[in-house]
Amino acid sequence: MEKSLMKGNEALAEAAIRAGCKCFFGYPITPQTELSAYMTKRMEKSGGVFLQAESEIAAINMVLGAASTGVRAMTSSSSPGVSLKAEGISYMAGSDLPGLIINVQRGGPGLGSIQPAQSDYYQATHAMGHGDFHILVYAPCSVQEMVDTVMLAFDKADEYRIPAMILADGLLGQMMEPVSFPEPRKTLPDKSDWAACGHANQREHHIINSLFLDAPLLEAKVQERFRRYAVIEANETDAEVYCCDDAEIVVTAYGTSARVAKSAVTAARKKDIRAGLFRPKTLWPFPKKKLCEATKHAVQILDVEMSMGQMIDDVRLATECRLPTAFFGRTGGVIPTPVEVLAEIEKLTGGAAQ
Repeated sequence: MEKSLMKGNEALAEAAIRAGCKCFFGYPITPQTELSAYMTKRMEKSGGVFLQAESEIAAINMVLGAASTGVRAMTSSSSPGVSLKAEGISYMAGSDLPGLIINVQRGGPGLGSIQPAQSDYYQATHAMGHGDFHILVYAPCSVQEMVDTVMLAFDKADEYRIPAMILADGLLGQMMEPVSFPEPRKTLPDKSDWAACGHANQREHHIINSLFLDAPLLEAKVQERFRRYAVIEANETDAEVYCCDDAEIVVTAYGTSARVAKSAVTAARKKDIRAGLFRPKTLWPFPKKKLCEATKHAVQILDVEMSMGQMIDDVRLATECRLPTAFFGRTGGVIPTPVEVLAEIEKLTGGAAQ
């Protein structure tokens, strides 16, 4: 398959178009602005709509409106911009609407920096908005995987009628790698059984709504949604497992941190240190069973993140705190190096095996 050298942000945009995205609503913020800029050039030519909204709040509510009609719609932003979208994402979840949100993370809190970070993990996986709900959260670690994940995220969002998020970061968005694209989707799921797409007096009206003033009715709606979430947790987790068959120390990391950690694990193996890597590709649902399997021979875990430590809580919960779990992270936009991670592995294991 022919490959093109492409920047991550632009590859995300092209993948969305090929996945059948017909509406993009965004607002510029570094380090994801190239995604929006690419959409301005390509959406109209591909039969879609691009609109730069007056704010992030407006953009996510436009996604809600477009998704209500059954079309594939998306938005993208970076950390503080996604915070502004949180209310609208909750409304989408409460209305059982699919849609794609891309977060190309930057350092925080506040305006922070424009450098890569992973400090939005809590927000994406545990606190994406008010109320009882979840969204699908994917964590690719290469430009090619971002392309593939766009297709997957749209498909699963439609299948389960749930918003999906791709949690990238500034490094993945700005870096260039060879990438190949699938053929554009010619057919998309039929949503006519629920979408507000016109009824021509041939069926009942479809009402898209997240307001239920009757408490028992709202409770029933939420409980039904959580039954759906249980199905997602059972069937939709994914992870990369590297050198874990005999690993005594398993490094957990996702996205950019996992690229760094994999190099460190490979270097540790060359020093006869039995190290392995567990990289969750889905952050919600978190691949708990896969992590337990990957750590069955381990005596300890090292969690590596570009934050002060957020995924580490899910690592500990997934393993029921049965293994000591150390942490190494850089934050504020500083990217850890393989040398730093290798040093942490050696510190925890006492160096090369004797």
